[in-house]
Amino acid sequence: MEKDLDIITAKAMESGFSHTAPLEMKTIILHPEVRDACAKNKCHAYDSSWSCPPACGTLDECWAELQQYHYGILLQTQGVLEDSMDYESMVRIEDEHKAHVAEFVDKARELHPDCLILGGVCTACKTCTYPDKPCRFPLKKTSSMEAYGMFVSEVCKANKLTYYYGPNTLAYVSCAFFE
Repeated sequence: MEKDLDIITAKAMESGFSHTAPLEMKTIILHPEVRDACAKNKCHAYDSSWSCPPACGTLDECWAELQQYHYGILLQTQGVLEDSMDYESMVRIEDEHKAHVAEFVDKARELHPDCLILGGVCTACKTCTYPDKPCRFPLKKTSSMEAYGMFVSEVCKANKLTYYYGPNTLAYVSCAFFE
């Protein structure tokens, strides 16, 4: 597992992430209040994508899925803002993170076809087929950590990955799980 994690970490860094950290399965806690926040639909993805609630499953179903995996990795893209209102840089850093995730998905699935990637709101398709047709690209589909009920900052802290780098910084975090 350790050698495999080294290879996965190298693939993550090749994909462009700023930081990675091993993810201990025992640190994962799913919080109903995080999932409840999804229902407020601030990201405009609730009930409109196969990767988001309610389509990604109940918290019990997400927990059962996570139990299949033995270890994971946190994936982070960290960037600097000109100031706290620098919306252009916020969007640029988010887009960079999404691109890193998309590249990593392919590399991770080459090594572990059945891995679970929680990489944010899915961007595999311009328009999701939900709910009328099955997902077109189930091997590229990603859900967010929040969709699974995780407090991202809590998971980072529990796994010794810095989440806050100071004023005028921003970090996007995803993760991947392996059997």
